[in-house]
Amino acid sequence: MKGEFVWHSHQEEDEMFMVISGTLMMDFKDRETVTTGPGEILIVPKGVEHFPWTQDGEEVHVMLIEPKSTKHTGEVISSQTVEKLDWI
Repeated sequence: MKGEFVWHSHQEEDEMFMVISGTLMMDFKDRETVTTGPGEILIVPKGVEHFPWTQDGEEVHVMLIEPKSTKHTGEVISSQTVEKLDWI
């Protein structure tokens, strides 16, 4: 990812971010920003509103682990919402 994402939450699923390279920043409405670096893992519990972003245009590579059915922007519809996932 690169730049800012959108504020969103997932009511039924936790999300696990494993940073491969770069630094992932995660803002939360009810706590301080969390900084996650290469080899580190961040778990966002279900129902927690969060805002992923990267610093200074840095491209951050993450492995995101969540159920296939998880809407990556939650119920928020934005230009970043992907309606149909490509086969990997």
